[in-house]
Amino acid sequence: MDKLLLLFWTFLKVNLLSTSGPASVGLLYKEAVGHFLTEQQYIQAVGFSTLLPGSDALQLAMFVGFTVAGIPGGTVSLLGAILPPTVLMFGVVSVLHRIRRESWVTSFVEGLTPAVAVLMLFVAWKVFKGGNGGLGWQSLLIGAVTLVALLFELPAPLVIFAAGLAGVFFFR
Repeated sequence: MDKLLLLFWTFLKVNLLSTSGPASVGLLYKEAVGHFLTEQQYIQAVGFSTLLPGSDALQLAMFVGFTVAGIPGGTVSLLGAILPPTVLMFGVVSVLHRIRRESWVTSFVEGLTPAVAVLMLFVAWKVFKGGNGGLGWQSLLIGAVTLVALLFELPAPLVIFAAGLAGVFFFR
């Protein structure tokens, strides 16, 4: 299959199943690592996309696409990533407008929350234990400081940037 078509299909599939956001990072991990990127490249891509302003999922799509097939790959991946959420949002809004007073809708959305949270934790654990340093004291220290900083509601991009700087010193 042509690279561009494969990229488009991959991001279309990932974003049909997750509609972008943090959940797509986990699904993309399964699709991209070993096919398009190494695990180390994926970890770096997630770090950079988190650090930059804007949608992490869209930046990740463009990074993967660009890495595989240059500017055309980045463009095709971006289109594959934005098409499903856009179409789904139009559909969901029209349906929710009709059933907005039904109590089961609120319960359904509340039921999704723990599943998405566990998926994000699972991906975080896989990325955390699979990094260059494994689970050495450096990784644990950076992870602990990051957790404390986020609990004190410091801006996430600043925390990620500081963790990257710490990595420069710890993982030479």
